[in-house]
This record gives sequence, C-alpha cells and structure tokens, in this order.
Amino acid sequence: MDKLLAQLRGSKLLLWGIIGALLVGMAIPLLLLVPRRNQAGPPASPEAHQEIVTAVITSTDRASLIGSSPTKGNPNAPIVLFKFSDFQCPYCTVAAGYMKEFVGNHEGEMLYVYKHFPLTQIHPEAMPAAKAAWAAQQQGQFWLYHDGLFVNQNRLGEDLYIELAEAMGLDMEQFNRDRASAEATAAIEQDLALAERLQLQGTPSFVMNDLLIPGGAPLQLFEEIFNQINTAIQSQG
Repeated sequence: MDKLLAQLRGSKLLLWGIIGALLVGMAIPLLLLVPRRNQAGPPASPEAHQEIVTAVITSTDRASLIGSSPTKGNPNAPIVLFKFSDFQCPYCTVAAGYMKEFVGNHEGEMLYVYKHFPLTQIHPEAMPAAKAAWAAQQQGQFWLYHDGLFVNQNRLGEDLYIELAEAMGLDMEQFNRDRASAEATAAIEQDLALAERLQLQGTPSFVMNDLLIPGGAPLQLFEEIFNQINTAIQSQG
C-alpha cells in the first residue's frame, strides 16, 4: 500500500477540491448531525486532519490495517475503503444502504473493510451489537448479521441478537461463547485504537486508501473519489 499511496500524492489536492465542491450544500447539513465520540477536540482543520490520516496509513502496512476485519470485494485490489461504524448510529444505517450499492458496483476493483467504532458514551447497545456481529463473523456470517442489525436497529438488544443468530442457523453455544470472549473485546478495542490514531470524530467515518472522506458525504462523492484514485493508479501503469 505504501508504494501506491506515494504514487497518489500528486492527486491529493484535486481530490480535496472535489470533496470541497460536493460538500457545499449537500453533506455539511449531515455532518453537523453525525454522532461524535466524546474525546479531545478535533484537529485544527480538515487539512490538518488529512495529514494525520495520511501519516497513520502510510506508516502502517496493509495487512496490519486490515487485520482480521470483515471484508468484501477483491483482496488484492489497489483501492481499500475502510468504514468505521456503530450499529446503533442512525447515519451508519443510511451509509450501510448506499455502501451496498457502491461496493457492489466496484467489487472487483476495491476491497471494503468494516471497522467497529461503537460510541459507547451515547449508544448503550453499540458494544453488545458489535460483539454479536463479531461472533457471527467467527461462523462466516458477519455481513448477513450486519444487515440484520441495521434493518432492525430500533430493536437492538439481547432478544434481537439471539433471534438473528438462530434465524441464521448459527451454533448458539459457540455464538454466545464468542461474543462474551476476551477475543471479541480485543478485536473491537483494536479497531477503536486505530480510530483513535486516525483521530476520527464520529460515525460513520470513511478512509479510501489514505484519503479521509466526511461521514455525511453522498454516494456521488464516493464515486468521484474512486474514479480519481483509479485514474491515478491507471496512469501509473
């Protein structure tokens, strides 16, 4: 990933220009409503935040960034999209809907990576839901369970976690053991640690390669950024 990111440096100003143009009157109202983590103040400016994100991504190898997180798409694709998400966040539900379309359109050209970012200060079911989804992942059913949680977001709670697992035919003894395990906690804490290093402020948050994308960004913005990055990759041969 490091080599690819170095090749894309010259395109960063153009990509930020696209972000700025599309956010005006479109994403800014949503950004004001995105649930935020209770932490130290955000970076001084979007440009400063982008520098932080770039430094973290470029100093960490691809395998470590992805870890054991659930993925969709081409594992060897040069474009990687990370989504940091909270199952109790209403804007994450909206994002899950358009991500399904976006990722489906580019499945052969991109790797989509889900990162847990439960905002436990404001969402009491965020952590239990994340652990239940992690347990479903251990039986190869993360994405189906992910969809079930978001579709039934108004019902998050123990009854739903059990209901979804039983409906999917999961081994219930393993499911309950896994979601209560130290491994589940460690996996989610690892995602949280990465979010903290990136100084992410709320959910959903996206990073495409090393480019930070605002949480309230519309699908059009993702398409524009993807096309620009893909064009830069193609031009590099």
